[in-house]
Amino acid sequence: MNLSELASQVAAEFQKHYGRPARWIVAAPGRVNVIGEHTDYNDGFVLPMAIEKYAIMAADPAKERGRISVYDAQFKETATVDISGPVTKGQPKWSNYIRGVIAGFQNRGAKIPALDVVFLSTVPLGGGLSSSAALEVCTATLLETALGKPIDPIEKALLAQTAEHEFAGVPCGIMDQFISALGREGNLLLLDCRTRKTELVPMSDPAVSLLVINTNVKHELGSGEYAKRRAECEAAAKALGVASLRDATGEQLDAAKKRMSDVVFRRARHVIGEIERTTHAAEGIRASNWPTVGQLMYASHDSLRDDYEVSCEELDIIVEIASGIGLKGGVYGCRMTGGGFGGCAVALIQTDKVAAITEKIAKDYRAKATIEASIFSSRPAAGATVIKG
Repeated sequence: MNLSELASQVAAEFQKHYGRPARWIVAAPGRVNVIGEHTDYNDGFVLPMAIEKYAIMAADPAKERGRISVYDAQFKETATVDISGPVTKGQPKWSNYIRGVIAGFQNRGAKIPALDVVFLSTVPLGGGLSSSAALEVCTATLLETALGKPIDPIEKALLAQTAEHEFAGVPCGIMDQFISALGREGNLLLLDCRTRKTELVPMSDPAVSLLVINTNVKHELGSGEYAKRRAECEAAAKALGVASLRDATGEQLDAAKKRMSDVVFRRARHVIGEIERTTHAAEGIRASNWPTVGQLMYASHDSLRDDYEVSCEELDIIVEIASGIGLKGGVYGCRMTGGGFGGCAVALIQTDKVAAITEKIAKDYRAKATIEASIFSSRPAAGATVIKG
């Protein structure tokens, strides 16, 4: 479903649920990270893309004061948020992403209006495509629209990130909310996680698309392993005498090899290499040098698998299948994306081969992993959008 079809659906759901038309319709996208994994907490670069999957809300002022009512049209569940005082955490669990954003607006001194809201999302849940950031940024976009007071997109992204930290208890980086708030159609976003400086990277060639392949597995290694990796990166930076691995070079790392364990050395080698690969990939995309970008994606996956050890069998199978299809079959490159241990892979492919590549990956993955993959293609989508204001 494209965005205008989704807007029609959420408008119809609002009319059906509340018996009147919606005054506002806003949306915010999920994202896929094209390259730059586990670089964010090392002050490095990431290169995400907003995908054509959205969180979307239709809303109208409510007659009943002191509350916001949010109806999730997909799961047929309503959350009622008391806005007569400071907003607190509550049930259902998903409402905390919304509550956190409302609280953020209250902290900015905003007088929150009573609203009736219908919410829909096409961003797959649990696949590492930032369904939570899409919901947060969508909520923030609705509130600024209803209040008639736009806020700076970077401030909006940071407000949404704070909501995730404080209300959902997820210590996420800045990438997800930044791309959802600042994404532009036809562009990727090169984000410097140290300075928060962003740069649009045009991907205007319609002959290429990104294919997102959800393995539909999530191994329970998760949070403990991430914390471990973070500590290992800090140990490497300390051994190198730098503030973060962003400040280190491959030569410095090789010279300091004896001062760290093999594991810490390999973790640092991934991060230092990945930061370099990310900036090179941005250059390659600007120049429409797709074979080079594809090779950088494969190199990223190899490093995440071997040095950072966050891949898994299912992700490796996807990359192996894509590599087997190769340039002749329309695949430039493929890599795992997101934190790892399951979730999604992303492939850079020829647009006219989308159907054939999707069919081949789905068939071979089913045979090798005995699981069904969920696959969709996307071009770079727009960030947060006011459809009806």
